[in-house]
Amino acid sequence: MSGSLRAVIADDQALVRAGFRMILAADGIEVAAEAADGAEAVAAVRSTRPDVVLMDIRMPRMDGIEATRHIMSSGPNDTRVIILTTYDLDHYVYAALTAGASGFLLKDVSPEHLVAAVRLVRSGDALLAPTITRRLVERFAPRDEVRPDLRRDLSELTPRELEVLRLLATGLSNAELADRLTLSATTVKTHVARILSKLGLRDRVQAVVLAYETGVITPGTPPDPAEDTGMTPATTRCGA
Repeated sequence: MSGSLRAVIADDQALVRAGFRMILAADGIEVAAEAADGAEAVAAVRSTRPDVVLMDIRMPRMDGIEATRHIMSSGPNDTRVIILTTYDLDHYVYAALTAGASGFLLKDVSPEHLVAAVRLVRSGDALLAPTITRRLVERFAPRDEVRPDLRRDLSELTPRELEVLRLLATGLSNAELADRLTLSATTVKTHVARILSKLGLRDRVQAVVLAYETGVITPGTPPDPAEDTGMTPATTRCGA
């Protein structure tokens, strides 16, 4: 994408913010603002409209998950949130995804991976592969009923798009979707892009979460046999 990339850094430790600022600045990424807690992060995003927010989870006044939820619910915006934490715990990842984050990284990530992650989510991709998201949703999503606050009107989707969403939620890649549906890779990519646009979703990971939490697919649906189980949140990506 053309144009400068702008970021907000939210962390309650000044040294952490300074370190991230130096790493991003060295790669030409502008830090539009810093925040020491979640409330400051929300205010900074509203005033600066950054492309990406690096968001710590544990902060005073308002934690990173709640701050992400506020940012994502504040109306149409192109801001992407990457959650940064020292805690490699699945329930944090799931909470971040349902709040609207586009990725999750540990704070000990290398400078190269940090910069790559910021550029990746700004381009519209996500840091977690759908296969990882599916496993997290199956573990933590409510099984008894679909949450009414997460219902979306899926009527705008064509039958083919609904089928693509269902298969995407099992963790299939674009290539696997093309093979399963006997379509070209370009056609599949177009279907996925239209699904994201119609449902107002930022990336494929959000589509997987939505598919489970609206009942399009249910926990226990068999995954694809070719699923890759060796992916990690800090190094994987999924394209639209």
